[in-house]
Order: sequence, then structure tokens, then C-alpha cells
Amino acid sequence: MTDNSNIHSTAIVADDATLGDGVKVGPYCLVGENVSLGDGIELISHVVVEGRTTIGSGTRIFPFASIGHRPQDLKYAGEPSTLTIGSDCQIREGVTLNPGTEGGGMKTTIGDKCTFLANSHVGHDCDVGNSVIFSNNVMLAGHCQVGDFAIIGGGAAVIQFARVGAHAFVGGMSGLEQDLIPYGMALGNRARLSGLNIIGLQRRGFSRSQIHDLRRAYRALFADEGTLMERVEDVATEFSDHVIVEEILAFIKEGGKRSLCTPGDPGSSS
Repeated sequence: MTDNSNIHSTAIVADDATLGDGVKVGPYCLVGENVSLGDGIELISHVVVEGRTTIGSGTRIFPFASIGHRPQDLKYAGEPSTLTIGSDCQIREGVTLNPGTEGGGMKTTIGDKCTFLANSHVGHDCDVGNSVIFSNNVMLAGHCQVGDFAIIGGGAAVIQFARVGAHAFVGGMSGLEQDLIPYGMALGNRARLSGLNIIGLQRRGFSRSQIHDLRRAYRALFADEGTLMERVEDVATEFSDHVIVEEILAFIKEGGKRSLCTPGDPGSSS
């Protein structure tokens, strides 16, 4: 613990915890012995950070968040798994972030500049990218992957082992049971692919020509002719010099434990 940390008199900070410069620990917070807090972190009040948890500089955590407690996995047997959270994140009231398990690689990772609104949840063994936004009450089950700049709307649920691609958008109250391509938008219960996340692309400065190319590639990928993998090869040939299209193709080719979310019926796959 550094001399210039600001620890409220009602807070409990374990002697073995590591606190960077300028850390603020507010009233009734609890910081466990294996926790490492980077420079300038603020725990506003009633925050609990436990387990083998590392949090990057500049992150703010709001009241009643529970960070790093044992995962909600009945198979967890106390193994020394970890939770790593990046810099400059905003973690709002009642958020729960769980560490990994032996069955999932022993770690949960969250990138920089992420925002978790009230009562959202990241399950064990997840890998969440940078600048991701979870709205209120989002539920991310275990073993999920979420790419950079993805947004998940309020009350949405993502099933275990699902992948959400970079710059994708999951609508509020949706239930995502399949993999969502980068730049895609999924809506509904159960969620289906509903086009591209055009508003998100515009907000993040993608050019009109880039968005136009993505639209053309999207229409070709999810046309009715041939199989999905045949269409992937056709699009790869036509858009061989388009980096953002290649990102979608790589996501599809990599595959995962879930089928791909498509524009058809929610349970269908190509």
C-alpha cells in the first residue's frame, strides 16, 4: 500500500493487498489479500474486491459491486483462478464480475475502457475486449467471448460459450444463443441476426465506403444460394483487400461451440 492512498476509516484493506498511487477506497469497502489495484482507482463505497483480482489504473467502481468472488460454477473447487480488469473502466452499482475456473482456462479477462452498467454480470472464464458496453442487467454466461467495441443492450442474456464479435450490437431484452458476427446486430427472444450495427459504425467513424462494402458483403454472406462456407469463399475472393470484411470471415471460419446467428429463424443455422 502506498502512502498517498486514501483509505476511509470504515474500509477494510488486507495487509497483503497491493494498492497503486492515488487509490481511493471509500466507506465500507473490502479489499482482499490477493487483490492488486492500479494507480488512481476509486472504490466509491460498499465495494467488495476479492480473490486473485488485478484491476488497471483509473477504473472507478460504484457501490455494492462484487468483484472477484468465487465463480457461480458448482464445479469450482477453490482453484487459484484469476480475474483481470483493464484500465479506465466504469463498473456501476451491483455489478458482479467472476474469476475463471479450472474447466475454462483459469482466468477471466476484461479489457480497457469498458463500461458495465448497474447489475450487469460477467461469468467465469469470459474474455471481454476493450471499450465494451454492457447496459443494465446484462447477463453474460461463462466461457463467452466479446470483441472490442461491442454493445449489449439492457436485460440481454448471452448463453455460455457464445461469441459476440467486435463492433456488434445485441438489442435490449434479447436472448443470444448463437455466435454473432463482428459488426452484426442481433435482436429478439430468441435473438436472430437483424443486419449490421450501422449506427455504431457511424459513431465510431467508419467511412461511407467501408459501410457500403460491409453491406455488400453481408448480403452475399447471407444470401439463399449455396452453403454458408461456399458463400464465405466467394466473399473472400470478392473482398480480398477489405480488412473489415476479412474480420467477419475470420470469425466465421474460426467457429466455436455455438452455431452462427443468422437472419433466419432464431434456431436456424446455415
